[in-house]
Amino acid sequence: SELFGREKGAFTGATERQVGRFELADRSTIFLDEIGDLPANAQVKLLRVLEERQIERLGNPKPIRVDTRIIAATHRDLEAAVPGGSFREDLFYRLNVFPIRLPSLRERVEDIPLLVWRYVTEFSETFGKKIETITSQTMAALQRYPWPGNVRELRNVVERAMIKSHGGELPIELPRPVLSSIHRSERLVDVETEHMRQVLDITRWRIRGANGAADRLGLRPTTLESRMAKLGLRRPTAAAG
Repeated sequence: SELFGREKGAFTGATERQVGRFELADRSTIFLDEIGDLPANAQVKLLRVLEERQIERLGNPKPIRVDTRIIAATHRDLEAAVPGGSFREDLFYRLNVFPIRLPSLRERVEDIPLLVWRYVTEFSETFGKKIETITSQTMAALQRYPWPGNVRELRNVVERAMIKSHGGELPIELPRPVLSSIHRSERLVDVETEHMRQVLDITRWRIRGANGAADRLGLRPTTLESRMAKLGLRRPTAAAG
């Protein structure tokens, strides 16, 4: 009823007619967030809208024509969800007309200082606090952190720091890493290999330059390349570019 509307009396509590989101977005654009979480029965209905460009209000079988541009977003890998049956293949290909991939925060560490100051400005107005400086050491630590929660996590971290701040300099505590329930090897060589692979993944296997893997690990690029060869670490084909 939220998407397609309802007629008065369509179900208990439907005391009046309601126009759905698609009808409101006729000759306009509708944004569907977290499309990967859509239940199977709703996926079928959405597919019909995409293919036939018409909807039916709940409680009224009369079709209503709609001309709506759909922008859908998800954090899930929908292509990988198709074989498992959690997302319809036909719907995936109907939605995947012009895909735009947004890189994760750990892939764009150069954006972190800009985002941090953007949030500082926002929360300064909210809390009535004036922040003048953030140390370079703090900012460097923020750029080294992998940010599994992406931009939302960064915003929460800055908000928490603003709540606790008492002065012009903003100290920011990084979140504690969540311990995985998966058993990990305690052998030094395995720990080193896993850590090195994580850093390489974060930098998209860029070894040299500022914020490259060698820079983050505190090694010379040639030393890192030598260690990678010894440990058998090779750049995945999909990461090559």
